[in-house]
Amino acid sequence: MIKHEQIEKNVGLLIVLTLGVVIWGGLLEILPLFFQKSTTTPIEGVKPYDAVRLAGRDVYIREGCYNCHSQMVRPFRAETERYGHYSVAGEYVYDHPFQWGSKRTGPDLHRVGGRYSDEWQRAHLMNPRDVVPESNMPAFAFLAGAKAKDTVGSDIDAKMQAMVKLGVPYTADDIKGAKAAIGDKTEMDVLIAYLQGLGTALKNTK
Repeated sequence: MIKHEQIEKNVGLLIVLTLGVVIWGGLLEILPLFFQKSTTTPIEGVKPYDAVRLAGRDVYIREGCYNCHSQMVRPFRAETERYGHYSVAGEYVYDHPFQWGSKRTGPDLHRVGGRYSDEWQRAHLMNPRDVVPESNMPAFAFLAGAKAKDTVGSDIDAKMQAMVKLGVPYTADDIKGAKAAIGDKTEMDVLIAYLQGLGTALKNTK
C-alpha cells in the first residue's frame, strides 16, 4: 500500500498517478458519448453540407471567423432570448471539426441562418459598419473578387471524399458534381451560403 506521504515526496510517482486519474476520468466522461444516440445521430432536418456550403465553411475557417464568433447557443435564458433555440448535439454530426468556441467578440452565429437576407450579409461582409455602426469586425470585401473554384473549391471533391471517411454520407454523384455546383461563385458567395444554413434545422425562435 502506497502511503500519501510517499506520493507527495516522489514527483515521478505523483505525475504518473495524476495522469492515470486524468486519463481514467476522461475515458469515463468521453467514451459513453460515442455510443449515445443523441450525440451520434443527426436530428431531423440536418443534412451534410453541400459542395457550396462546404467551400464556404473553408473560407470561414481560413479567415479565422471562429476567433470572434462561437457556434454554440447555451441553454440559458439570456442566450436563447438573444440567439434562439439552444444548440443540441445532433446538429453537429457532420461538422469536422466543429466550430463551437467560447470567444464572443462578435455574436454567436449558430442560429444566424435565415435571420438576415443575402444582401444584408453581403453588405456586412463588404463593410460591417454600413449595417452595424458600432461593429469592430474587419471588412472582407476582397472575398468578392476571388473565385471559389480557384481557391477553396479547387480540391472540393477530394475534401468530400475525406469527409466520407469520417462518416459523412456523400454519394458519388454529390462528389462528381461538386465543382460544377461551385461554378463561378466567389468566396463571398459560398461564405454567405454557409452562413445562411447555420442552425436552420431547429426552428429559429426567440
